[in-house]
Amino acid sequence: MLATLATLAGLLVLSGCDGPARGSGGGAGAVAGADRAHQGRPHARLVDPTRIPGVGERLRRRIPADSRQVVAVYGDGGDSADSTVVLYTRRGTAWERTRGWPAHNGKEGWTTDHHEGDGRSPVGVFTLTDAGGVLADPGTRLPYTRSVGFAAPRWWARSHWHDFDYVIAIDYNRVKGTPPNDPTRPEGGAAGGGIWLHLDHGSGTSACVGLSGVAMRYLLRTLDPDRHPVVVMGDRAHLG
Repeated sequence: MLATLATLAGLLVLSGCDGPARGSGGGAGAVAGADRAHQGRPHARLVDPTRIPGVGERLRRRIPADSRQVVAVYGDGGDSADSTVVLYTRRGTAWERTRGWPAHNGKEGWTTDHHEGDGRSPVGVFTLTDAGGVLADPGTRLPYTRSVGFAAPRWWARSHWHDFDYVIAIDYNRVKGTPPNDPTRPEGGAAGGGIWLHLDHGSGTSACVGLSGVAMRYLLRTLDPDRHPVVVMGDRAHLG
């Protein structure tokens, strides 16, 4: 019976990120240290406060007019697994940099035409509407589903076992208002799906964005459905 439950849990989580990925990275300790460094300078003003730096007109037009929170994922390069995540908050017409953290994206980098199993994160602007994880709700305003169904299979490398303690669904090829691990793919399975913000394991992912526990808890407690949060993500060349 226990073996059957473990297998079912593995199948459920595989409807999200599709397994452990190999890539470059600095490990959890380095990420946590960088978190503390970034937290020392919140609310930095932008050069042009009406625009989010590094985001060009094409993607900027796709940010909903009523969005007051943007999670920007700046990939180091088209084929790089390393990135930086910055949370911006709009106050009036001005965007303020709230917090920033090092992160990892798809182990193969980025793509404008994501397909299941390509190891690349999709470039674009996506809403953030649902959250969940193995652990209890840390105090988020987003709908939160706690379930052992998020637990990474124990045949994965030990460094990946806690990846899904907290997750925030990126609304790419999914049904909004459902748990992040809901397997429904409106655009079909070949287009991929189950792309999340989740805990970092120190290297590239299958397509998700990995962040430290400090970063995930902060985002979960800060993102507000009434502010219509979105993620703007891609390598710096495509973002611009």
